[in-house]
Amino acid sequence: MDANELLKIARDKSVEGRETLGKVVSDLFADGHTVLSDRERTITLDILHQLVHDFESSVRKTIAENIAEWPELPVEMAIFLANAEIEVAYPILSKSGVLEDEALVEVIHQRTMEHQLAIAIRQSVSTDVSDALVESGHEEVISKLLENGNASISEKTMEYLVDEAERVDSFREPIIRRDDLNPKLAQRLYLWVSAALRKAITDKYDLDENLIDDLLEKSAVQTFAKLVSAGSKQRKSDLLADELIDDGIVDVELLMQSLRAGEVSLFISLFTRMSGLREQLVKRILFEPGGEGLAIACKAIGISKSEFSDIFAYSRGAIPESVKDFSSEIREVLKFFTSATQGSAETVIQRWKRDSDYLSALRDLELSE
Repeated sequence: MDANELLKIARDKSVEGRETLGKVVSDLFADGHTVLSDRERTITLDILHQLVHDFESSVRKTIAENIAEWPELPVEMAIFLANAEIEVAYPILSKSGVLEDEALVEVIHQRTMEHQLAIAIRQSVSTDVSDALVESGHEEVISKLLENGNASISEKTMEYLVDEAERVDSFREPIIRRDDLNPKLAQRLYLWVSAALRKAITDKYDLDENLIDDLLEKSAVQTFAKLVSAGSKQRKSDLLADELIDDGIVDVELLMQSLRAGEVSLFISLFTRMSGLREQLVKRILFEPGGEGLAIACKAIGISKSEFSDIFAYSRGAIPESVKDFSSEIREVLKFFTSATQGSAETVIQRWKRDSDYLSALRDLELSE
């Protein structure tokens, strides 16, 4: 483009003209084949600076898209664009290599969640920037950060996120997929993920399955202890369950009523007798994440899909400090419930009655589906 054409574009005061001028001028910098003299470079940069600071958002957006990956982009201009509205800031925040950690952390603290999302997907994210993103507390931002394999996350922050994964299920799978998750944290994460994600963990890490099994059962017992006073209440529930069964009035509706009323001890006593499983295992399948064990046990004793859906929902609602919205978990476990046949479910609980190899039986069922 010669000087006359450039001058003609510069005289066009319309928004379209400004956008065209912004693209032409920014292209001069983005195009590595264009050689500018020092004077041309200074003049062009001055024009670019004026366009960025004084004109419409659409002009700034055009320029930002064209110069985002320019390695010689002036830091002052990059910071200005990074703090603009997200349409302008996004290409700079997600792609520009000239922004230092200090500038990125400042944007995280001062700008919107959308700005944080753009930073979370950068080609390289330092531990300081990751810490700032996690401190923001936005679950969507943290999930994007975890999905970014090029983001460096400190061990302390990863430990915090593993603990948060007990409450926020969207953190679980991206954490498991990360190469920087150490076996100790993977073992902790194992305690509150679904059976499908447990398989991903065991495939990736050499964990002691007997130890994991013991930890899972201990976790379920601790959850139960938070709900009821141990000992006397469970014994009373056992006696009541025996009486109800002797009278022949135990059915699925009574099971659901007991959970609905918060009578967890009675549910466990009734379900233990209906399924033939040991009490500790019933506690475990009632409270463990994912609900696959509960799905298998309910399927085996002839509980329908709609009845199981209610039982599972009541069980989630009974857990102290549980995630308030567990609709996605219900959808997944209902798929699992539907895919398992009653015959295969009966085979699994027969294995559970003979031995305590809970994990192996559940995995074998999944592999056969």
